[in-house]
Amino acid sequence: MRARLEALLLSILLITACTPETAGAPPATSRPSDASTANASVAVPASRWHVVLIAGDNDSPAFDNGVRTMRDKLASRGVRDIQAFTSNPAANPSLPVATAANVSGALRGGGGEACLAFITSHGDQSGFVLKQARGTVGPSTLDNALDAGCGTRPTVVVVSACHSGVFLTSAMRQPNRIVLTAAAPERASFGCGASDRYTYYDQCLLQQFDAVSTWQQLAQATEACVDNLERRMGVSPPSRPQTFVGSAVAGLRLPGR
Repeated sequence: MRARLEALLLSILLITACTPETAGAPPATSRPSDASTANASVAVPASRWHVVLIAGDNDSPAFDNGVRTMRDKLASRGVRDIQAFTSNPAANPSLPVATAANVSGALRGGGGEACLAFITSHGDQSGFVLKQARGTVGPSTLDNALDAGCGTRPTVVVVSACHSGVFLTSAMRQPNRIVLTAAAPERASFGCGASDRYTYYDQCLLQQFDAVSTWQQLAQATEACVDNLERRMGVSPPSRPQTFVGSAVAGLRLPGR
């Protein structure tokens, strides 16, 4: 049954089939090696960002809380093209549901001069959970949708889920992309219980969002915040958030910064 559900999900999200991929263990953080490239500022007007925000599961309010707060932060910065999706329509009747078709259409819709995909959900080593599709979305599927919708435009991907380091595959590591993940491929992330307001990673990302100027700075500040939070809460083993920064977007600024 799981295999049939995954096949159905992939058939909706993919235009052409992707070959199976095996991801080697990526380094904890991948940064540009050339200092001049890393310092080059890349600014895209807030009104020219295309943003897709996805709460993939509904068994914790943390996922939808993260999406709504990120939406509000971006809107306050002048971002206009924001598509936010919920997996809990009863609690969020004003938001479209995160079905495979809706998510695929939003990611493939592209537009603007830069793309942001923020995904918060449960996850395993096959990908992140999209509960409305009764399956998981893996790296190949997400990479294919981003290629179709964003092409070579600056693209930021945040996957906040357990084992989300699996999204740092060679295909996802493109020069125009920045990829932030909440955990190493073999690690869980924390804060997705029924009483949690945000996941640990989302809490840190949202806290640091107004204190930095670039996505690379945000990734670094978030990683440090998560490490401190996990130490304070006494959780183990640590989640070890992962980051990839493409050479063409090392200095990409946050919308409105």
